[in-house]
Amino acid sequence: MATSTASNIYDQQARNRRLTIVVIASFILFLTFLGFGLDAFVLGTIGEDLFVPIGTFAGVVVGCVSAFASARGGVETILSSTGATPVDPNNPAHRQLLNVVDEMRIASGLPMPRVVIVPDADPNAFATGMHPEKSVVAVTEGLLTTLNREELQGVVAHEMSHIRNFDIRLMTVVAALVGSVLIISDTATRSMRFGGVRSGGGKKGRGGGGGILFVVWIVAIILAPLVGRMLAMMVSRRREYLADASAAELTRNPLGLASALAKLEHAVEPTQTIRKGSAHLCIVDPLGRKVNAREGMSADLFGTHPPIERRIAELKAMAYLYEGGKVERSPA
Repeated sequence: MATSTASNIYDQQARNRRLTIVVIASFILFLTFLGFGLDAFVLGTIGEDLFVPIGTFAGVVVGCVSAFASARGGVETILSSTGATPVDPNNPAHRQLLNVVDEMRIASGLPMPRVVIVPDADPNAFATGMHPEKSVVAVTEGLLTTLNREELQGVVAHEMSHIRNFDIRLMTVVAALVGSVLIISDTATRSMRFGGVRSGGGKKGRGGGGGILFVVWIVAIILAPLVGRMLAMMVSRRREYLADASAAELTRNPLGLASALAKLEHAVEPTQTIRKGSAHLCIVDPLGRKVNAREGMSADLFGTHPPIERRIAELKAMAYLYEGGKVERSPA
């Protein structure tokens, strides 16, 4: 018997997309506020008869340039750092992987991605690429030896969902926004240290309202790195939930991915070949950090993945399989 808390896949997808939009909008508003304060209180480019948002504009431009540079060469840099190699069609395990990827490619309506193998005994997988036509699905040797075909299908569907949902492009945009926040924060801190603070907004800027705004802006500058990281990790974590839901939609078998995640959770060794800068791409944290097993503010600030136990529980709920602590198939 299905529980009343069982999640509908499409409802979860819609909820996660809405939350992502809210986070991105919050990012932009926060960036705009930092830039406005930089212009008003440090650069003096905003006053009663002047409005030239140099600080905001510069931060956004630098962030976009950084994102463009990452898009141009980021994929090959990531693959090179992991030692990834093309699949060998003569290897039975690799051939099965290719068949599974092709199945999920058909189910998702995507072009066939490039498939590569990461020479690491720890089971893990990730997807990369700025658009579906040039996407890459990478799995470790350990994943192929650890999972059965049904579980492998769930993991591949998860990675194909990241490609279909343009998650990699989204995280590049988020990274650019984080970079812009840090640039404006650092610029404001250095300018105040060496050049002092200007009286923004003329006489109005020296009033009580301007003083309060200045205090809020100072606090925001101090907390900017933490706020930026928190917003970025919120996006990253929510995209994992969405990819899980999308994978269940593609395979029509949420328990396949749930079983795979359970096995990945018990693989306690870190994925040696995947560096910290690429950790957020993987289906589970390759570094095995304990913060990813928790929820709350500290986890949002420093974690890259949601807790595996909760992901498994939500997948089981999608399959309408939980009843009284015992997993059973729900009646047709």
